[in-house]
Amino acid sequence: MPPEHTADAPARIHWTEEGQPRSARWRSESGMPPPRKVVIADDKTPADVAYRLACEGTALLWRGDFHNARQLLQALARRADHKGGRARAPKVPASPADAFHLHRQAQSQRARTLAMLLLPFEADYTVPLRRAPDVRQACNEAYGRGDDAFVASMRELLGLIGAHEWRKNGVEIGALDARIHPHYGVFSPIRGEYVALVAEAPLAPGCALAFDIGTGTGVLAAVLARRGVKHVVATDMDARALSCARENLQRLGLADSVQVLQADLFPPGRADLVVCNPPWLPGRPSSSIEYAVYDPDSRMLKGFLNGLAAHLAPGGEGWLILSDLAEHLGLRPREQLLALIAAGGLQVAERIDVRPTHPRASDAADPLHAARAAELTSLWRLRAL
Repeated sequence: MPPEHTADAPARIHWTEEGQPRSARWRSESGMPPPRKVVIADDKTPADVAYRLACEGTALLWRGDFHNARQLLQALARRADHKGGRARAPKVPASPADAFHLHRQAQSQRARTLAMLLLPFEADYTVPLRRAPDVRQACNEAYGRGDDAFVASMRELLGLIGAHEWRKNGVEIGALDARIHPHYGVFSPIRGEYVALVAEAPLAPGCALAFDIGTGTGVLAAVLARRGVKHVVATDMDARALSCARENLQRLGLADSVQVLQADLFPPGRADLVVCNPPWLPGRPSSSIEYAVYDPDSRMLKGFLNGLAAHLAPGGEGWLILSDLAEHLGLRPREQLLALIAAGGLQVAERIDVRPTHPRASDAADPLHAARAAELTSLWRLRAL
């Protein structure tokens, strides 16, 4: 039976077990549709068989030991990374943009294959399998209160567990001398260079009001407040980000200094300083977390530059924090960015550059190494004409 769902009803997944038709609610944070074909798998299922089925688009609903399911997922990942053990000459990209698109295509195919290993969940987020861990808190943090049994991929569950650990342990932010705790689906501020730029850029004396556009975890709003900006308005459209920012600012003792609002880009009014760290790459995200990296048609970047002048107080500045990785990949030329700045009635007062220090920048095995090695992250100080 094919999967069914409507705008008003959640998607369902269907399979046959012990000769009887079964179904359950389907969950996928990446928006993956319910697999059309599902078979039962357990501890006796060979990894090669599982990989072949997954590549064909057949999902495997696990009924065996939980730890064996993790081992099977690792085996599938090894086969996906080595193309099932078949020697195959890699396609040579014709350009950096071609390399990027091939890399994204390979990532997408790998994700679809690994997402074919499915787990059952009870309504309270218990996983009814031998040696299954207690994942109820991790699921509650990501999904909210449970209301129905469902099926989801094991890969998604491992992502939830990883996010729960990030949230519990937090990320040390040197500029704050404190930790920021990202929530599930909210981009973690692990690339400290952009935070350092905001912490060190020249701040006008007496800056009384700042806007932080697309606040995410609230880290940049917190840095501005700690730098002495009297009042900061932090905006975001995502409910998880808003909750995350409020919790972090409360923990840092900055809730009275920073107001968190749900808004599409700008809040009402004008500010002495408007800060935005938009997604750096024009492209289509494949999951909610990727909206922090991929900005379809540069929508957020264009929206910020088009609306900035109208939200700056006299003499105010806009700080655009942006990597030039898109330029090195051939996805957005520097001339286009400069044209967007000019079209917004803005001029560049200064550009402050920093070279990223994340591990990928020095990983020669990375498919995008040449672009990453040349990457700079910049803080553009913009003023209205």
